[in-house]
Amino acid sequence: MARVLIVGCGCRGVALARSLRAEGHAVRGTTRRPERAPALEAEGIEPWVGDPDRIGSLVYAQDNVTVVCWLLGRVAHAPLHGPRLRMMLEKSVDTMVRGFAYEPPADAALRAQGLAVLQEAARTWEIPTAVIDGDPRARVVQLLR
Repeated sequence: MARVLIVGCGCRGVALARSLRAEGHAVRGTTRRPERAPALEAEGIEPWVGDPDRIGSLVYAQDNVTVVCWLLGRVAHAPLHGPRLRMMLEKSVDTMVRGFAYEPPADAALRAQGLAVLQEAARTWEIPTAVIDGDPRARVVQLLR
């Protein structure tokens, strides 16, 4: 059993969490809105209130996590695919995290920026990474092996 942190645990994140939980994995999911925490908990997801625009609010969410899933590709907000992504990867270095799955946005420039950050982190800190295009489950499971 492993613990997965889903940053951006909306509808797609909840669906991913359900499939991971069905295989016996623990899942922690983030939400920016405290009022959503009970809905995540009702799905068997450990809720974490934090904002990916404030990485400090997510640092301790990585405690005892094996894989981080940055499921924010549908959010075309440049900092989330540049400096915030970089900072989250940096904060993962001294944790138990052993894999990072990243969903890049459709926008070509933001996609290139995010993928460059991911590749730099993989090279610098030897973090195993996976790029999510479509259903995130296969890429997350790949990192759990």
